[in-house]
Amino acid sequence: MSYDPLFVAYLIYFNRDQDYFECHEVLEELWLKENRNPLIKGLLQVAVGMFHFRRHNLSGSRKMLRSAAEKLAHYPGDSLGINLGKLRDEVYVLITALESQPESPIPYYDIQIEMIDIHLQQAVARSDKACPPHLPLQIHPQRGDKHALRDQLRPK
Repeated sequence: MSYDPLFVAYLIYFNRDQDYFECHEVLEELWLKENRNPLIKGLLQVAVGMFHFRRHNLSGSRKMLRSAAEKLAHYPGDSLGINLGKLRDEVYVLITALESQPESPIPYYDIQIEMIDIHLQQAVARSDKACPPHLPLQIHPQRGDKHALRDQLRPK
């Protein structure tokens, strides 16, 4: 099975860099390309929820993560070569923690998306070398050279 380079880039930015802003950028492009697929939208919203969580926007994080959980609930646990069931469980745990302390921030932590398909793992490993690490904590994310590089990674 082959995976869209935008999805592969999303996994690299999510797992390696925790650059949730860039995750949103690449997955939004795929979401539009895939006719607004709700599964892609759910994964996109997980990244947006994590972005808000990191920045202590707890209301925004809860809203995005709840919406993501609703969308992801309709898909098998092994969708898109990832352990979607585990990701859903981690999102539910985070939502519960955020809702139990609505006014005081819980300590920030990252989550990982486990890849269960060997072909996806290989695609990520190949692309990882060509994708420079991002600094996810920028206040105002910069667009530029990294988008040109991402375009170079796409199959012709």
